[in-house]
Amino acid sequence: MFRINISTSDRAQVLTQALPYIKQYSGKTVVIKYGGNAMVSDDLKSAVMEDIVLLSTVGIKVVLVHGGGPEINDVLAKIGKEPKFIGGLRYTDEETMDVVQMVLAGKVNKGLVQRLEQHGGQAIGLCGLDGGMIKAAKMKGEHDLGLVGDITSIDVTLIRNCLDNGTIPVIATVAAGENDGVYNINADIAAAQIASSLSAEKLVLMTDVRGLLRDKDNEDSLISVVNVSDVPSLKRKGVIKGGMIPKIDCCVEAVRRGVKRTHIIDGRIEHSILIEMLTDEGIGTMFL
Repeated sequence: MFRINISTSDRAQVLTQALPYIKQYSGKTVVIKYGGNAMVSDDLKSAVMEDIVLLSTVGIKVVLVHGGGPEINDVLAKIGKEPKFIGGLRYTDEETMDVVQMVLAGKVNKGLVQRLEQHGGQAIGLCGLDGGMIKAAKMKGEHDLGLVGDITSIDVTLIRNCLDNGTIPVIATVAAGENDGVYNINADIAAAQIASSLSAEKLVLMTDVRGLLRDKDNEDSLISVVNVSDVPSLKRKGVIKGGMIPKIDCCVEAVRRGVKRTHIIDGRIEHSILIEMLTDEGIGTMFL
């Protein structure tokens, strides 16, 4: 975890700097995808919850979409089942799907709601099954991933109702099948499509890296701003590769569908959400 230590005078400067951003984003919708190390460390969890409650308190409509991979793996280990991944995606048979639904929509989701409430927020836990929010069909591709789904439709009525009531919706990405069954949905993809459906001002993906690096071995080579039209070229040059490809594809798709700005930020840095949204410098990589 990284902490940023600043003096009292600098704190005052930060607060002064934040005011125009608070005015700019008040009443606007921001979708935050929460995952990675920021979900493991208690200190980081508290910092994220504080950030979200602060944004909500100043009138920004925050939607929190979350993963929960480590928690799922812990429960699978307890029942003697080995997690299986293909191309970075979890292979989900029926037994694993039961665990995914129980852990994501149960323990993890309600734990986040409780933490937000403890920090003074008003939150409600939801999953894609509620109100027909997320519908999906079996993912088609080179490999059979079992009950991993592709989103076929999103209904944000329930999310809008929560936001209009000043409540923070906390969403687990479990989806209903078009005809029957339940599907496991990648949280980055779900967050991007929810942001698009809400015409959100921002989509923020919290990760375990600083953002997009020109040199993956040099964290000082961070690229702060990327125009989505430059993404194909950056892929050809090998700057965008590996695990960053699907995350950046989500950002690009969200921008093309009407989200004004998307961001990949380092969830290992305390209060990274506030630094990104309410300071001139920002943090991570912004796509526009």
